[in-house]
Amino acid sequence: MKKLVIGIVVAVALAVGGVLIARSPAVAGAIAAAAEWARGAGAIGVIGFVVVYVIATLVLLPVSVLTIAAGFTYGLGWGIALVIPTAIVSASLAFFVGRTLARRAIERRFGGDRRFKAIDAAVEKRGAFVVALLRLSPVFPFVALNYVLSITKVKARTYVAASALGMLPATILYVYLGSLASTAAEAARGGSGTSGTRLALLVAGLVATAVVVVVIAKLARRELSRTGAASSERS
Repeated sequence: MKKLVIGIVVAVALAVGGVLIARSPAVAGAIAAAAEWARGAGAIGVIGFVVVYVIATLVLLPVSVLTIAAGFTYGLGWGIALVIPTAIVSASLAFFVGRTLARRAIERRFGGDRRFKAIDAAVEKRGAFVVALLRLSPVFPFVALNYVLSITKVKARTYVAASALGMLPATILYVYLGSLASTAAEAARGGSGTSGTRLALLVAGLVATAVVVVVIAKLARRELSRTGAASSERS
């Protein structure tokens, strides 16, 4: 329960802090200009985002910042529509690379890890269920998990389907955060139709979404402990 409360407090702090930063005229002008440039680039901007996202995933760079950027640039609906398929393709490519070209290197890195052995055993018993739980609960970082799962016994189609389902909550949260920052920046620049009331409602929506994601992650972690996949997480 203590960790759950801490997670919720952090989510609220990030939401409020992001809005306050984005409402600074100088910051708002800079990030709004960057977003306008990306939107103006049209298909080239979208392709560029996809390429950068795929590369970041393959080289183990955090992609949460890119997900937030998609929300800021394209809004909640289009941001989710862009990030979800991009994330699925990126995770699938990393899985393929891990299962073929980089398999030996990954086995050397993770093969002796106690957490990996527990995950491998759990995946063999309940593949899709455990993969989805791992995506929901950060036992391993998102991008590293692509490679970790590539050397388990999970089938490729099971991995793709379960990963797509498991990454939804966090993706929606990050895109929402980006779209909220965009709204705050627009308000700071004097944009029409962005009232304080609407901004407050959007922040409340973000906090509610964050709470749901934190609760889901907590439940997923608990379920992973039951399956044995998180049994060695602290060792």
